[in-house]
Amino acid sequence: MKRRIHARHLRMFLLVSLPCCGGSDGFSAESGSVEEVSSALRNYNALNPNALNPNALNPNALDPSTLAPNRLEGSSLAETAFTAITDPGELGAMSRQLLQYIVSCALTPSQSLSFSWHDELGELHEEAYSGHLGLAPGWRDEPLSASRRQWISACVASRANRAGVSVMISSRGPHVALRYPDRSEVTSYPREEGAFWGNLFTRSPRFYACYNESNAESSRALGRDCAAGLLRADGNVRECPNIHIVGSCDLACGGLSAAGGYRPSCTSHGGESSSAVITTFLP
Repeated sequence: MKRRIHARHLRMFLLVSLPCCGGSDGFSAESGSVEEVSSALRNYNALNPNALNPNALNPNALDPSTLAPNRLEGSSLAETAFTAITDPGELGAMSRQLLQYIVSCALTPSQSLSFSWHDELGELHEEAYSGHLGLAPGWRDEPLSASRRQWISACVASRANRAGVSVMISSRGPHVALRYPDRSEVTSYPREEGAFWGNLFTRSPRFYACYNESNAESSRALGRDCAAGLLRADGNVRECPNIHIVGSCDLACGGLSAAGGYRPSCTSHGGESSSAVITTFLP
């Protein structure tokens, strides 16, 4: 069932650049409309929309490494994390946007995270972020394990969108919450875009992506370019801020599984391999 976001929350979803330099690679933020971003978390089944500003993956605002050692519950958040998400300024808006995607990736639809904050005019805002994919539902009761950190990281990275436009994707992987897409989903989302992995929960977050060469142009045409990169006029490819493209998935990852249609593991340029990989498919 689709969930409508109250109009008073629209301000929270403004896509903003980090002060001075944008992302960690020096690119400025590129954003879509408030309406596009505010509707980006209407989820159902294993399908999920994406409009996360890639600059939010830089911990200049909310530092996710402060979230993992505690339960994902409003009263248990670290003081630094609570300060970030209740900030009334631009960094607070970006922190709340990132937190909403983290919650959507980690928790199930029956779980949520609630907190409140005051804007610069003193108006109280009550937030309630619902879960969806359920990659780490146990986080509500205990600190986040190392493997679950990687799954949430892959999920968040896969939902980044340079233009801030909401595009529905099919997320698949060896995680029990993702490995069995239904037949209609497989039929409606047949084109592999690429795969995402990394670690959001470190002081220096690192994310990787690879692409399906045959579908790179169709992915870009749909407004998705964090896996294949933005093709520039000079023929070079521009990466999304904070997400490093390692090349073709056929070279960086294992072959697509016959049953679930996902990449079982992928390797970065430094030789670091991960099995917490989310493979994304588009219409």
